[in-house]
Amino acid sequence: MNPATIDAVRTRLAGLGRPWTPSDVAAALREQHVVLSDTLVGSVVEALQRGSTGAGALEPLLRLPGVTDVLVNGPAQVFIDRGQGLEPVDSPFATDTDVRRLAVRLAASLGRRLDDACPTVDARMLDGTRLHAILAPVAEPGTCLSLRVPRRGGMTLDDWVSGGSITPDVASVLSALVSSKTTFLVSGGTGSGKTTLLASLLSLVPDDQRLLIVEDSRELAPDHPHCVRLEARHPNAEGAGAITLTDLVRQALRMRPDRLVLGEVRGAEVTDMLTAMNTGHEGGCGTVHANSALDVPARLEALAALGGLGRDACHAQMASALSVVVHLRRDGTRRTVDQIATLQRGEDGWVHTTAALTCRQSPALRGPGWPRLCELIGGQR
Repeated sequence: MNPATIDAVRTRLAGLGRPWTPSDVAAALREQHVVLSDTLVGSVVEALQRGSTGAGALEPLLRLPGVTDVLVNGPAQVFIDRGQGLEPVDSPFATDTDVRRLAVRLAASLGRRLDDACPTVDARMLDGTRLHAILAPVAEPGTCLSLRVPRRGGMTLDDWVSGGSITPDVASVLSALVSSKTTFLVSGGTGSGKTTLLASLLSLVPDDQRLLIVEDSRELAPDHPHCVRLEARHPNAEGAGAITLTDLVRQALRMRPDRLVLGEVRGAEVTDMLTAMNTGHEGGCGTVHANSALDVPARLEALAALGGLGRDACHAQMASALSVVVHLRRDGTRRTVDQIATLQRGEDGWVHTTAALTCRQSPALRGPGWPRLCELIGGQR
């Protein structure tokens, strides 16, 4: 069916002022001088329903087994990721207007504004899928959509081992890291598996401990019986109602957490996290984007500056609040633990990472930070 004809039918149905029926669709098609058949009417009804519910034309792609990401670069390019890297697929869109219409509808269904005056949106759909959209002409080659599908069912640490991403000796160290209540950050690039690994580790926390998880967009879902998840909220279409990560971290501290978890450190809330971990809240953890474990202190320093925390104060807080960095990397289609490093204050007064385990071979290669790591996890290893 010609997209222009479907658009005309959609416009005609929108003017009815009531829910439409298949008979209304048939009447609208007749007005467009279309020769009718039951099959044609049925296919148009299906196309209209698909375009008004869920993720529209992208819904079949989201339902494919193993899909983690669906990416749309304008009307001509659509890619999916099923764990083997990005794969091009046939685009269901004829024009950029089709992509834009879907993006605007998805944003509106979540109470968010998306138009020329506010051309970007970042939100979570009702089924947990992460939505990011940016309209043309800000984006080239057209309106871009990025959908990240939440993992259906969590991974255990044993799953990481059986999949070859972690060796048994590294898994033993990670398990000891959790049971010893050592504070740590999971670092890595986009799509390296930071959130998935952190959820796996949080599932090891004893059942009698209370987890308070603070996130910008709800992604962490550890298999734990006492877990409270707080999610930030962006302003609504009127620009009101925002709840920031900083707000939530402060609220979480009043909710008697045994472990405070910051899903992703990405802004000024790092100052509140460092403060919280310096007030007797052991076992805190979170994730942060970084190219390597070596880059983590500089990354935290830059984020702390957004919260008005100077370099000296940031490193002082870091030195007493954080102990270990677990860095992940994506090697082709595999997500692996690359390095476990300790955070220690050097003679220059700044915090540096020191490699404790380099995990690119088996057994993992022990580095100068190994004695400190053993000291932190004590007899847990």
